[in-house]
Amino acid sequence: MWRDWRLFIPKTVTVLRQGYGPRDFRADLIAGLTVAIVALPLAMALAIASGTTPDVGLVTAVIAGFLISALGGSRFQIGGPTGAFVVIVYGVITRYGYDGLLMATLMAGGILIVAGLLRVGTLIKYIPDPVTTGFTSGIAVIILASQVKDFFGLTADKVPAEFVPKLQALWAARDSLSVPGLALAAACLTAILLLRRYAPRVPGFLLVTIAAAVAVMALKLPVDTIGTRFGGVAAQLPMPNLSFWSWDKAQDLLPSALTIALLAGVESLLSAVVADQMTGARHRSNIELVAQGVANVASAAFGGLPATGAIARTATNVRTGARSPIAGMAHALFILLFMLVLAPVMKFVPLAALAAILVVVALNMAEIHRFRLILGTTHGDRAVLLATFALTVLVDLTVAIEVGMVMAAFLFMHRMAGLATIDGGEPVIEADRDDLERREPRYAPNFGLPSDVAVITFRGPLFFGSASVLKDAFDQIGAKRRVYILRLEETPMVDPTGAFALRDFLKRVLDDGAQVLVSGASRAVMRTLLRTIESDVLRRARFVRAFEDAKRRAMSGEEDESNATS
Repeated sequence: MWRDWRLFIPKTVTVLRQGYGPRDFRADLIAGLTVAIVALPLAMALAIASGTTPDVGLVTAVIAGFLISALGGSRFQIGGPTGAFVVIVYGVITRYGYDGLLMATLMAGGILIVAGLLRVGTLIKYIPDPVTTGFTSGIAVIILASQVKDFFGLTADKVPAEFVPKLQALWAARDSLSVPGLALAAACLTAILLLRRYAPRVPGFLLVTIAAAVAVMALKLPVDTIGTRFGGVAAQLPMPNLSFWSWDKAQDLLPSALTIALLAGVESLLSAVVADQMTGARHRSNIELVAQGVANVASAAFGGLPATGAIARTATNVRTGARSPIAGMAHALFILLFMLVLAPVMKFVPLAALAAILVVVALNMAEIHRFRLILGTTHGDRAVLLATFALTVLVDLTVAIEVGMVMAAFLFMHRMAGLATIDGGEPVIEADRDDLERREPRYAPNFGLPSDVAVITFRGPLFFGSASVLKDAFDQIGAKRRVYILRLEETPMVDPTGAFALRDFLKRVLDDGAQVLVSGASRAVMRTLLRTIESDVLRRARFVRAFEDAKRRAMSGEEDESNATS
């Protein structure tokens, strides 16, 4: 029991138990300050792109960022608002208002806590790359579309949330293009990209944001700023408040909450894996989900956005020498300090600069190289990728993930069924193939056994995806035999559907008076057979450990009554 509970101990506790000194604290402070400098403009930009105010993004980075690091299962995880949530947040606010978003975030937090306690963290890693790449690339396209207005300085009263209507509305407002705004955004984007290429250690986001604000003040550029659109940034944290909760809306918001929870879980664990790969450490996935849940509940209580582990900020934390979760906690406290001290000057930050930052974020999210690689793989993976991508952009992220996962599951089952083959002693019978792909049948010797003995070797998992292969193969065995030897040495598992198919075969040949010898069935396979096949059928078959035993019995005509069911 204690070993199980250790999986839910936060990494902060582990680090402090192992010993934590002044040098470690100094390194964590430096790393936390560096990440805070990166996160400050990014949190504001993501909040604006999500359809809310910049101070909401800062509140999220402070509250959720602190709790994710303090309670999580990774030494290096940095939490806060991320680009993956922009689409969902914008859609929920548009449809249900900001109170609806807070409810969905709170519910998502509860779902994550339960998922962590149920150890679902070990299952999220099975979401395939074509699905994650498809929806992250789709989100990147939507973020790019959402920044067209501020990047080009367009004037549009109401821009729809849907992708195609949004593009139509932006195109209709093309005559309102602001040359100063476009020039400033293009200059910021160019500067960020150049700094990333030639001076990657320089905090490009913050440097460009400061430079753009100074340029706006000095040159009196006629562009939108945080001050002109939002009135500035609050210099304090709000008090926690749950008055937004309404039971009447809970059911309607459940799908959005599930989507937020899924994205938060996937991205946080992906971020933790990236940190593990960079450092050689190992995270605890289930307590990480619990921490993400607590952080999202707290973020909603303080009026913040959904939060999760941020891959880029976590990687920055590692590269700048972080030693423990204290660095992530320090990053949140530094952002709070910036809010308290710099709030009066943040109103001069131009929205064009924040739009340039989000363009870079979207380009990073797009994973163009990985997208191209998957396009060059199999037809099935390509279909999953493109379907998830298209549905994310054109329909809805929830639908995209659901359809992508269902398609990926069917693709997996098809591939697993394709691994299942049967050698019938004469022609080798393989899994379904298209007529155009049929080859000449291969022949295998009958292992030196008489012609009235059939050897049937099943390879691969015997599950509902391959049960039809088994049934078809049995139908093609041909003339009735005296003895059937069924080899299961290469069958790692059997599910109920596969067991029922096996039962049908056993009943058919046993009722015809033939003898059946089953060799090499593992304990796991036997457990399933004992639970799903009637005992009177199993008693009539003979279960032996090895194929050589089955051959000897078939040759001698033994009728030993001992079997695996006794």
